[in-house]
Amino acid sequence: MRNLAEPTPPAALSPEMFSVLQLCAINEPLFPKLKTLLLWRVDVETIPFIPLFLSRRAISINLGNFAPGLPEAMIASMITTLQTQCPNLLEIILFSLPEDPMVVAAVSGTVIANNQNTLRCVRVDCPLTQEAREVICNLPNLCDLSVVIGSDTSLPSFVLPSLTDLNVRYFDGSDWLEGFRGATLGKLASITITADSRSIGGFLEVFESVALTTSVSATLSTFRLYVLQSWRQNYRSLLPFTQLRELIIDFACYWGCSSTIDDDTIVDMARTMPELELLQLGGTPCQTPTGVTAKGLAALAYHCPHLSTLRVHFQADSLDPRPTSITTSGDNPIVPRADCALTVLEVGQISVAEESAPTVALTLLRIFPRLECIEYSDEGWAEVAEAIELSKQLADASSKKLSLPPP
Repeated sequence: MRNLAEPTPPAALSPEMFSVLQLCAINEPLFPKLKTLLLWRVDVETIPFIPLFLSRRAISINLGNFAPGLPEAMIASMITTLQTQCPNLLEIILFSLPEDPMVVAAVSGTVIANNQNTLRCVRVDCPLTQEAREVICNLPNLCDLSVVIGSDTSLPSFVLPSLTDLNVRYFDGSDWLEGFRGATLGKLASITITADSRSIGGFLEVFESVALTTSVSATLSTFRLYVLQSWRQNYRSLLPFTQLRELIIDFACYWGCSSTIDDDTIVDMARTMPELELLQLGGTPCQTPTGVTAKGLAALAYHCPHLSTLRVHFQADSLDPRPTSITTSGDNPIVPRADCALTVLEVGQISVAEESAPTVALTLLRIFPRLECIEYSDEGWAEVAEAIELSKQLADASSKKLSLPPP
């Protein structure tokens, strides 16, 4: 057996079976050729069996969803066995871990003890010790890194020449970003950051100042930032990252609209990020009539022909089909591209009057001629969606009629 994947705990696992398997694995692993172990749920029934499945040939360990209430000592003991039984792992993936000192020590010890030249992927959702952080920030072949950074955590300088994907969940403060100042990150293409912090402040400004001391601005194609509360941000700090294809800045409007996006900002982003394919600024748009207008939407369609999915706060009342309403910040009107790829528009709770549905539909189709799906909460958008579908059907029928040969 080379691979073992189990989505749910098998009912056959019992103390009696455990005793039998122990007898079968006295002198060697139960599956000595096993390379991949994937368990999507680890609970009190399955965890005793895991060491029986491990061998020195294992290259990938993926254990997720450690059941709540599972004793920390049991989890730590199981993880510690990885240090001796699987010394040459390429992947260490451990999710839903309790942030317990024993577990932190066991996970950190596993990272330290593993062959540092083989590790390609480390994804753990608990903090690491200082020694483990120093090791993990200097792994020559590491491509995929997912870590948790505590409120009092500092990071050493990063030298990760092979890293392509970085996922960070952090608590209060952004001092940890200093570990990236001047870092060696020649291939970093994707960054995902989750801020479990009460105050995020000027995070994007700090990120920009640090990232510009590296090569990230030339390689980064995906940037995701998830903030748990309302947040007023400065999107202009993202303008240097001209190669972005996916940009997500997710935050809430729980205590009033916190979107600061406007036409000038969106036009500048569209001009400097022509490769954008997915753009989401803010959480689900709220009812506050704020954000970009038809001018900003048209700029996205004009400058970002590959954009397929969009979520921004925008003003539905600005959607006027007259050409003069869709202009740049200068004097020249924008003619939206017929080949703009946008098919999905998330409008959330943005309000639209029923009598305005035909006008809104006409304007949206003029800007985004391939629009197929509108994700909404306000029922007024149902009329818009129907009007768009009817307009496309009429256009298709007219096109087919024109293509018919004369009688």
